[in-house]
Amino acid sequence: MHYKQEVSDYISKAGSDQVEILERLRQIIHSSVKGTSEDIKWSMPVFKKNKTFTYLRFSAKHVTLGFYNYDRIKDADNLLEGEGNTMRHVKIKSLEDIKVNLFTEWFKVTAD
Repeated sequence: MHYKQEVSDYISKAGSDQVEILERLRQIIHSSVKGTSEDIKWSMPVFKKNKTFTYLRFSAKHVTLGFYNYDRIKDADNLLEGEGNTMRHVKIKSLEDIKVNLFTEWFKVTAD
């Protein structure tokens, strides 16, 4: 896993609860899709393999985990939010909200 300092700096600016969530999601993203790189774009961390497939953003009350290529995702529980043409997201308020197996699958299908 290759972590960029700019992404670490972004994460360090979040509240302590969100730092834990962001770091855990970051680790899951990298372990789910081998060869993932990370960068700061549009003032937030984005992750790509051949193209950008997911992003992270924090706010006062939650972390947003966003997905590009969301049309490839099977969302049986209707967790994804948003109405845009290219992206959807999930709001994560605690470590317990991280669905490792589900998100791992979503990372894999959106990264291809």
